[in-house]
Amino acid sequence: MEQWEYLTTIIRADAGNKDVQEQIKRRWPNLKRVPRYAPEAMTRQLDDLGAQGWELVSMEPVRRVGRKGDILFGDPGWSNAYFCVLKRRKQLTGPQG
Repeated sequence: MEQWEYLTTIIRADAGNKDVQEQIKRRWPNLKRVPRYAPEAMTRQLDDLGAQGWELVSMEPVRRVGRKGDILFGDPGWSNAYFCVLKRRKQLTGPQG
């Protein structure tokens, strides 16, 4: 039987970094202007996780992340924070793996 391990994390869309903007422009050359909080800014982080074997299974925008790591889902407004759940196949060792 397949077994999975899961990772939960907050990924922020922030294209304020020049390297991130250049990466976005290379990947989407027809994009005229890169908005500061463009969702495309998350692709590097998602690609890095994918290279480690993680598959994104859920992504949900969240309004705010508290100082204690608590997450506010309601409260209408803007946000660049996304709660992500990823999974990858668990590496089994021993006779069953």
